[in-house]
Amino acid sequence: AAARLAAEQEVENLSGLSPSPEKDIFVVRENRTTCLMAEFAAKFIVPYDVWASNYVDLITEQAEIPLPRGAEMRGKCGANESELEVSWLERAYTLRLLFLKEGHNTSRGPEALWRLARTQFAYDTGEHTYFKDAVSPGKHTASSHRLSAFVTPAGRSYECQAQQTIALVSSDHQKSVELLLSEVRVQPFDISADFVFSEEHKCPVDQREQLEETLPLILGLILGLVIVITLCVYHLHHKLTASQVQIPRDRSQYKHMG
Repeated sequence: AAARLAAEQEVENLSGLSPSPEKDIFVVRENRTTCLMAEFAAKFIVPYDVWASNYVDLITEQAEIPLPRGAEMRGKCGANESELEVSWLERAYTLRLLFLKEGHNTSRGPEALWRLARTQFAYDTGEHTYFKDAVSPGKHTASSHRLSAFVTPAGRSYECQAQQTIALVSSDHQKSVELLLSEVRVQPFDISADFVFSEEHKCPVDQREQLEETLPLILGLILGLVIVITLCVYHLHHKLTASQVQIPRDRSQYKHMG
């Protein structure tokens, strides 16, 4: 059964198709159908210890580790749980993302949502591409704590162009590792068309930025409409008053009436 499942599952790194050199594209397919798609640019900020110049004190440096194109990937899909795993530099670095779909009761009735429930980053400070002269080099794992990110209605994809930061706690003396994500588009469940995201659910930051971009245009249109209405009312009022009989204000002019 396991061999049959492996044969029916396909994973593809399509990062070369991205117009952005920093964005990666990953696809998981089962039974010739896309079941998970993810696009994002990712970078990790990892603190680590090095010796000071006196070789007595320790100082903390920061490694900036980007997720490169061409990384190896694995994935699995389920009705309520899906996972994406990406590794690079001979598995010196591995990123795991776990997605869950859950039902919730709301004022409008039961609704299904999915979210990013867990993020884990395994790294090796003995790898010299990003870690220089680390003290006590070795393998560590940084994990999220009670994560609930990318919350999205079931059947839709999550989209966020703005940069987001996910805090991870490392097994290396509880150091805080940061995962920086941007240009995100993810859908781990209910993909209706092969290689095609469903309708997007934008993150609050993107919604706010979109509102800030369109608000001046809306206000300008409203102001223009108010000006047009004011001019029309003035023109109509002027036309009506001009057609009325003008009553003379000087009482001496009433003598010829009667």
